[in-house]
Amino acid sequence: MPGFKITIPLIERLLKMVVYADLLQKMLTKNRAYEVNKGETQKLFDEWMEKCKKLLEKSTMKEFKQSIYDMVNDFEEIELDTSVEKPKVGIVGEVLIKYHPFGNNFIANKLEEEGAEVVLPDFMGFIKFIATHKITFNQLIKTDKMKAKLFKTAIKLIDILEKDSKIALANSKKGYLPPADIWELEDKVKDILSIGNQTGEGWFLTAEMIEYIENGIPNIACVQPFACLPNHVVGKGVIKTIRSKFPEANISAIDYDPGASEANQTNRIKLLMTVAKDNLKKQQKERKAVEKENIKENNSIKEAVNK
Repeated sequence: MPGFKITIPLIERLLKMVVYADLLQKMLTKNRAYEVNKGETQKLFDEWMEKCKKLLEKSTMKEFKQSIYDMVNDFEEIELDTSVEKPKVGIVGEVLIKYHPFGNNFIANKLEEEGAEVVLPDFMGFIKFIATHKITFNQLIKTDKMKAKLFKTAIKLIDILEKDSKIALANSKKGYLPPADIWELEDKVKDILSIGNQTGEGWFLTAEMIEYIENGIPNIACVQPFACLPNHVVGKGVIKTIRSKFPEANISAIDYDPGASEANQTNRIKLLMTVAKDNLKKQQKERKAVEKENIKENNSIKEAVNK
């Protein structure tokens, strides 16, 4: 196939870039939310941005894998204030392009100002979705052997490049959100999206919301146009369905474009955060009650043993 030898290195380089982007955004948001010495996270983030650019230009697979562990270990050294617990807020929607660390973090910054620990979308999961073109690909694989082969090759390469990222995050003590397992979410997404709307951008964004909720992040900011257009595939109907299936879901649609009212955006974020903070207080109260009961039970056991 003409140009095939050129294409594979290019794809590999693009996927490496996505792994770096995904890791960097996880390091940035988690550490920035709790860091003791303000500015330390951004400084290290900038340093790694420069390192990653060089590693993308020229690095062996061995060097690439090692860089993943080095990155996580470097951010692991940042001292965090563990006495504070903030509500986690996941962002979905147009954020996939605009609000990644490589872009404009307007919504993320506003949420942080209101006291949130921001969680940005899983870019590796998004690339898995893009690589398939359609998540409902079974018929394609049965009818087109060449596309099926390319699809399987792409997914295999993604899994290889993502493997060390998953291990590095799992070994961290800071509790970073692991990459989304897109394939396991297919049936759950179909259960929410209407028939005929189970492909396209809406599929991944719905999957991302489910992924957040199932990882204990019920607070979600949906950025326009994904959530704010009533006729959009994942507009009000999908949010309503998710709320009915996940009663704990605290979802707010935030209209963001250059002409949008900043006051309206800020008010929606404040409302989202009010509910998120109230829910966090309830959770903390419940945890303390359980801890108190456990202590009481342990003391009773000790007294019985001593007698």
